[in-house]
Amino acid sequence: MIRLISCTFVVVALAVFKPFGLDTWQWQNYIHLLAIGVIGFIICMLTDVILKHIIKMPRSYEKGVSYIIRRNLWFQLINTPLVSLGICLYRHFALNNIVEGNQLSFINYLETLAIIAFCSFAIGLYWRFKFRSRYLAAELEEMRLLNDQLKRLQEETEQQAKNADVNKPTPVSKTPSDNVQSPSVLTLTGTTNESVTLQISDLLYVEAVGNYVKVCRLHDGKVHTDMLRATSKQIEDELRPYPMIIRCHRAFLVNLGQVEKIISNSSAMQLIIRHSHDALPVSRSNVAGVKAAIKGVASL
Repeated sequence: MIRLISCTFVVVALAVFKPFGLDTWQWQNYIHLLAIGVIGFIICMLTDVILKHIIKMPRSYEKGVSYIIRRNLWFQLINTPLVSLGICLYRHFALNNIVEGNQLSFINYLETLAIIAFCSFAIGLYWRFKFRSRYLAAELEEMRLLNDQLKRLQEETEQQAKNADVNKPTPVSKTPSDNVQSPSVLTLTGTTNESVTLQISDLLYVEAVGNYVKVCRLHDGKVHTDMLRATSKQIEDELRPYPMIIRCHRAFLVNLGQVEKIISNSSAMQLIIRHSHDALPVSRSNVAGVKAAIKGVASL
């Protein structure tokens, strides 16, 4: 449907300006315009095949507005010269016998290329704003749903915290015979003797800082940070039993229960952390995982 609308726009533009001597005919003019439209549509389909199978850029609205715009630019760069060549060949074989000056030549190709490039530019602007508006509307709706799920998740987390043991947690023994640990208590250890013991609900996020990790958590109702000599991967392995702790960026692990809200635009997504109000970035490779985790944890 998109390609059909675009080709119709080109045909209407040619019908208005009547290049290539199209004003010479009367009713035959519509036949030639229809033929040019068919040629353009076929070449558009060919360009889509080239993008999908050769350049490896399939049409996908899930990859974001920047991907759509980039793909459309590639489409125009490939499609415009091909359509211009197709119309030049049609001018040479179908129009040249009736109207002189339509023979296949470099000058005629440049003339046709300029006309089609102008039409392609106008069409590209239209679809760019069309897709951008459509994508942003869908993105805003998705962010609203995710924030609603986060709000419900926070309410459940707060309720669980109220029901949890109010006593100060004690570090868990590392002996093989001691296999019991409260699921609400977490002890993070580094490569040295340092360790951090905290309630899982008090963990805000973990940030990789060089050879250390910064553990941001609540302590006596205030935001507190601890430094452990460890890698982000080591901490991630320790946090694996807790589905609410996920990776949102190569440098950040976040507690979904402490995400106040999600903000997003066409270029980036950020998680606003409760209490500290820090904005954690979400890398493109982790966007889908973060969304799936929020929906999955909220449905538990």
